[in-house]
Amino acid sequence: MNEFLSQDTINNFVVAAHHDLPKVKEMLAAHTGLLNESAEWFESGIQAAAHTGQREIAQYLLDQGAPLDICTAAMMGFGDDVDAILKDEPEATQYTGAHDIPTMFFAAIGNNIPIAEKLLNAGANVNAGEGGNTALHGAAGSGHLEMVRWLLAHDANPYALDYNGKMPIDLAESENFTEIADLLRPYMKTD
Repeated sequence: MNEFLSQDTINNFVVAAHHDLPKVKEMLAAHTGLLNESAEWFESGIQAAAHTGQREIAQYLLDQGAPLDICTAAMMGFGDDVDAILKDEPEATQYTGAHDIPTMFFAAIGNNIPIAEKLLNAGANVNAGEGGNTALHGAAGSGHLEMVRWLLAHDANPYALDYNGKMPIDLAESENFTEIADLLRPYMKTD
C-alpha cells in the first residue's frame, strides 16, 4: 500500500533525524515510507543524521534499510564500506552529502583519522567546502583535537570561512574546546 506523505511530515522527519532518535522511531513506525524521502531542501533522514554526527540515529536508519553512501560510511567509521565504495566509484571522494558538505568533513566529525587517510590518498581535498563546511570546521566544532592536528599537518586551511563566516578557531572557542583553540591560535597572529 502506498501511503500519502505530506511534505510537512517529511520535513519534520528529516528535522528530527538531526537530533531526536525517539521522534525518528515514532514517526518511522507510523509512516515507514519516510525512510528515504527527501525534505524540500533536498536532504533525507540518513543525510541529516550523517552531517550532524548522530551515529545512533544513522545506525537506526541504516538498520531500517536507508542507503549507505560514502559520507555516512565515513562518519560512522565503516572503513570496509569506504574501501568498497572507493573501489567501485573512485570519484566518490568528490561526492558531497546534504548541504554540499564534502566527504572529508564526515571523516572529521566521525573523528576517524584512518578513514580521512583513505579519502586523502584517494584524492579527497582537505579544504573542500570552504564557504560551507570544511573538515577542519567539523573537527574543531566537534572537539576532535587529534583530527584537527592531522588536518593541519595535511595543509588544512585554518583561515577558511564556513557558511556563517566563521573560522575553525571561532567554532572551537564557541564550544569551549580550549585545547583546539590554543592549537589554532598561533595561525591567527598577523605580525
